[in-house]
Amino acid sequence: MSDKQTSQRESRFIRPLSSMIEENGAILLSLEMPGVAKDGVDLEVEGNELRIRGRRRSALEGSRPIVRERPAGDYAEVFTIDETVDRQKIDASMEAGVLTVTLHLREAEKPRRIAITSR
Repeated sequence: MSDKQTSQRESRFIRPLSSMIEENGAILLSLEMPGVAKDGVDLEVEGNELRIRGRRRSALEGSRPIVRERPAGDYAEVFTIDETVDRQKIDASMEAGVLTVTLHLREAEKPRRIAITSR
């Protein structure tokens, strides 16, 4: 494989495996990003988009690989979020190569009963 082919293969975006659940008034988004350190992850909210990027560096730099099933590359994913997500209350944590993003939901206005009075 030529250096150009290796470079092209390593520069592609990798879509992380993800799952999403709703629990206790929040949406929990989990993304598998093996080989990415927490300081290699970038989360950004702009408008209705949650953008997630992560950089995995090759452990094989400076060597001649024989088999390379896990190339270096960038993880990238974009999720559309709606008005039910409180953009000021988004948390993230990283453990064992899994990024967990907690999207807290806005408190819905509680229905209230309106009393009818006589004039």
